[in-house]
Amino acid sequence: MVNYKDPHLDLIFAALSDATRRGVLAQLGDGSQTVTELAQQYEMSLPGFMKHLAVLEAAGLIARSKEGRVVRCELDAAPMQDAAAWIAHYQRFWTDQLDSLGRYLYHKEEIASCPTPSSPPKSASAAPTPSPPKKSGARGPTRKR
Repeated sequence: MVNYKDPHLDLIFAALSDATRRGVLAQLGDGSQTVTELAQQYEMSLPGFMKHLAVLEAAGLIARSKEGRVVRCELDAAPMQDAAAWIAHYQRFWTDQLDSLGRYLYHKEEIASCPTPSSPPKSASAAPTPSPPKKSGARGPTRKR
């Protein structure tokens, strides 16, 4: 069963909602890097970038370690399994809905391809059909004021 009221899951989705943080996670997918190496690709101040790292660390998606003056970051993808399980739960719903839509459209296509009754035969003559006579006559006299 998927847990719908999990504050940790909220932190994970909040962390993944920002393009900068998703980019950092992609960089860390290749291996651990220093904060300086990570920050070089983004045009922002180092304190601003550190806030992004703090959000990722609070969600448990990265781990930071300090060696002297150098801070290294490493990806911890385990918390994303919770988010993936939550998404997978709804994937079944959307798959069922899309399958139903596909069956409906296939049925509509089958009905549309059935032969329709033929229309009444056209006149063999080339002369145009006269328009029917008008029901009302000419305009009557108007009243002067």
